[in-house]
Amino acid sequence: MVEKSADILMPGPDGSAITPRAQPAPAAADLERELTTVLADLVHADQVGPDDHFFSDLGANSMVMAQFCARVRKREDLPSVSIKDIYRHPTVRDLAAALAAPADTQAQAPADAQAPSTEDGRPEQPERAEPAAPPRRGRHLVCGAAQSLLFLGYTGVIGLVTAEAYEWVAAADGLGHTYLRSLLCGAVGFLALCAVPVAAKWILVGRWTPREFPVWSGAYLRFWIVKSLLHANPMVLFAGNPLYVMYLRALGARIGRDVTILSRSVPVCTDLLTIGSGTVIRKDALFLGYRAHAGRIQTGRVTLGRDVFVGEKAVLDIDTALGDGAQLGHASALYRGQEIPAGERRHGSPAQPTEVDHVRVPPARCGRLRRLGFALTTLVQLFLVYLPLAVGGLYMLGAQVPALSERLDPASHGASVGELVTDALLVATAVFFGAVLLGLFALFGASRLLRLAVRPDRVYPLYGFHYALHRAVSALTNIRFFTWLLGDSSYIVPYLRGLGYDLSPVEQTGSNFGTDVRHETPFLVKVGSGTMIADGLSVLNAEYSSTSFRVSQATIGARNFLGNNIAFPAGARTGDNCLLATKVMVPLDGEIRQNVGLLGSPCFEIPRTVERDARFDHLRTGEALRRNLAAKNRYNLRSMALHLAVRWLHTVLLTLLGLLTAGLYGTLGHVVVGSYLAVGLVVSAAYYVLLERCITSFRPLQPKLCSIYDPYFWWHERLWKVPERHLNLFNGTPFKPLLWRLMGVRIGRRVFDDGCNITERTLTAVGDDCTLNAGSRIQCHSQEDGTFKSDRTTLGARVTLGVAAYVHYGVTVGDDAVLAPDSFLMKGEEVPPDAYWAGNPAVPATATAK
Repeated sequence: MVEKSADILMPGPDGSAITPRAQPAPAAADLERELTTVLADLVHADQVGPDDHFFSDLGANSMVMAQFCARVRKREDLPSVSIKDIYRHPTVRDLAAALAAPADTQAQAPADAQAPSTEDGRPEQPERAEPAAPPRRGRHLVCGAAQSLLFLGYTGVIGLVTAEAYEWVAAADGLGHTYLRSLLCGAVGFLALCAVPVAAKWILVGRWTPREFPVWSGAYLRFWIVKSLLHANPMVLFAGNPLYVMYLRALGARIGRDVTILSRSVPVCTDLLTIGSGTVIRKDALFLGYRAHAGRIQTGRVTLGRDVFVGEKAVLDIDTALGDGAQLGHASALYRGQEIPAGERRHGSPAQPTEVDHVRVPPARCGRLRRLGFALTTLVQLFLVYLPLAVGGLYMLGAQVPALSERLDPASHGASVGELVTDALLVATAVFFGAVLLGLFALFGASRLLRLAVRPDRVYPLYGFHYALHRAVSALTNIRFFTWLLGDSSYIVPYLRGLGYDLSPVEQTGSNFGTDVRHETPFLVKVGSGTMIADGLSVLNAEYSSTSFRVSQATIGARNFLGNNIAFPAGARTGDNCLLATKVMVPLDGEIRQNVGLLGSPCFEIPRTVERDARFDHLRTGEALRRNLAAKNRYNLRSMALHLAVRWLHTVLLTLLGLLTAGLYGTLGHVVVGSYLAVGLVVSAAYYVLLERCITSFRPLQPKLCSIYDPYFWWHERLWKVPERHLNLFNGTPFKPLLWRLMGVRIGRRVFDDGCNITERTLTAVGDDCTLNAGSRIQCHSQEDGTFKSDRTTLGARVTLGVAAYVHYGVTVGDDAVLAPDSFLMKGEEVPPDAYWAGNPAVPATATAK
C-alpha cells in the first residue's frame, strides 16, 4: 500500500495557532535573540539573520522546523509555537513579532481555533487522558480467551448449519427441487445472519446509554460481541438502500422518513443515534456512537436533525449534534460536545462556519412507494436469484468437482498427500484465475454497458432504475484487487484509462497512482498531465440529496500532487499546478486555485513549492529518466508477478485445508466444517506475517532518504503490497497487538487496537496501555514528487489516538497524550506528555476545538 504526502514549505493566510503562556511574552527583541539561538543550533549555522527565510535562505524543511517548534515549546521562558505559525511567519523577525503580540491580540483566533463553550457561555476545557485505573494483571488475556471461545462457538454453529444445509440440498431430486431447496436454505441463512446481531444486542445490552467502561472487562466483552456481529452481518452490503435504514431501526436507532445512508461504517450504539427525516450521510462517514479513550470505552449520543447533510470522510464524535437543515462538509469533524445550530453550515476539523452549500443537486420526486418498491425489488432479486445461485453453486461445486465430491463421499478411502496437493493446485488455480477473469469482464464489459443508462449532469430520483445501475457501476469498477496489483507502477495508467478515466497525455513517473484509487463512476474522472496521486483518493463525482442524485465530471488539473486520504469532489475549485496535502479538505468555493498548495481542513493556501530538495532532480528528466523508468518498470513487473503468485499460493493453502476438511467430514462430522473458518483465519494471518518478514529478511527497516528511482524504494513498494485486510478481523482483541509484534512493531503490553493501520511496522514503536481507535493510522514515510523519506514514529505509554487520527513520520508522542479524532499530526512533531492536540494540522488543544 503506497502512502505519499507533500512537504509543505510556506504558509498561507490563516488564524494563528500560537499558544499563549501563562506569563507575559518577552519583548520582540529578546525573542528574536532567543529564537535565533535555538534555530542556529538546529540548522548548524554560525549566524541566522532576523530576516532570513526559514526555507529559501536557511535551507530548512518542514521536519527541521517541526523540531524547532518542539525545542521552543520546551522552553518555559518562551511562548509556545506550532508548525502552522512557522508557515505564517517564515522569518525570525516576523515570528518574534507575532509571539510578542499582546495576549488579547493572540487570543483573537478565527472560528476554527475556538474551543466549544458550555451552555452558560464558559469555554470548555480541553479534554485530557485521565489516567485509567491500572488494569488487573492478565485481564486482557482472560478477555482474549473468551473472545476466542466465542469465535470458535460461532464458527462451529455456522459449520453445523452449513453442513446440514448442504446435505439437504444434495438430497434434492432434479434441478427444480435443487433450486427450491437452495432458495430456502439461502433465505433462512441470510435472515439468521441478520437477526443474530439484533438478538444479541437486545439480550446482551438492552438499550445503549451514555456510559463508559474499561476495555477487557465483562461489559467490554458484551460490547465486542455486538460490534463484531454487526460488522460481520450481510446488511452492511446494503448501505444506500432503504433496507439498511430499516435494519438500523430494528437495532434501536431512531430514524425518520426519507433518510439516505451511504456509509458502510456501522454505528454500534444504535440506541444513541437519532436521525431526522430527509437526512443524507455520505460514504466513509464515521458516526460510531462510541470511542475508546485512555483505556476505556465511552458511549455517547449522535443526534442529526431533519434535512441534515454529512459529507464524505466526515467524523462525528460522541455527544455531537446537527440541528435541522445543518450541514457538515467533506473531510470535516465534530469533536465531543460540539453541535451545529439549525440551518448553519460547517466544514473543517474541527468544524467552522462556511457558506458552502454541500447539497448541490436539485430534489426529485421520490416518495415512500418508490423507496418501498426498491427495497422489495432488492429482496426479490436476493432471494430468487443471488442466494439460490450462491447456495446452488456451492452444491454444484461439491457435487461436480471430482476433487471435492470424492472427499465428501463417506464411502471413499482417504487420499494420498500427492493426490491432495494435486487436487488443491488444480482447484485453486481454476478458482483464482477464473475469479480474475470474471473481475476483468465486470470491469471492462458489464460496467460499460450499464453506464449508457446514466447521463452526466442529469438529475435522477433515488431508488429507481438509474440509481440501481449507477450503484452497480460503482461496485463493479471499484474492485480493489486490480488497483492493489497494478498500483505504484506504470501499469496502472493503462488500467485506469481502460476503466474510463480521461488521463490526457501521461507523463510516466512509474508512481503516477497509488494502490487505493476509488470513484463513484470511472467515466467522469479527468486527470491532467504530469499529476501524481497518492493512496486513499476518493473521487466524489456523484452528488446526492435525500431524493435525487447526479453524476458529474471531476477534474484534477495538470501538474498536481495529491497526498494521502483525499476526498476530491466534482466542482472542486482547484486548477493546474496545485499541491494538495495529506487529508486536505478540497475547496468548493472561491476562485480556482492555481500554482499554489493547499494544507489543512479547512484548507489555506501556501505556495506550490519553494526551494525544493533538488538533489534527485537530475534523475527525473532526459536519458536518466528513460533509463531509470525502464528499470523500475522491470522491477515492478517482478513485484506484481511475485504478489500474484503469493495470492495464488494463499488460495492453494486454503483449498488444501478445505480438501482436508472435506476428507475428514465423513469421519468427524460437522465439527470439521466449523473449524475450517477458525483454522483458515489463523493460517492466513501466519502466512502473511511470514511473507512480510521474508521480504524484509527478518531485519528492521531503517530511516531512508532516496529517489523514487532508487532500487530501495522499489523494494519498499513491494513491501506495501503485502495484504493486510485480514488484520481487521482481530480488531478489539489482544491478538491484534500480538500480530503487530510478529510483524515487527515494537509494541507494549495491553495495547487496545480497535482498527489502527501501521504502514511501516519496524519503524513504529507503541508504548504500554495505548489506545488506538478505529480508522487511525501511523505512517512512517512520505513521498514528495521524486523523493522518498522515511523515519521512526514513537508513541509513549497510555497514548490515545482518536477515531480517524493520522500520525506522520518522525513523530514523538509523550506519555498520556491524546490526539483528537480526525486530526493530522504532521511529520517531525513532538507532542509533550499529558498534552491534548487536535485539528488538521494538529496543534495544542488550547488553540483548537476539543
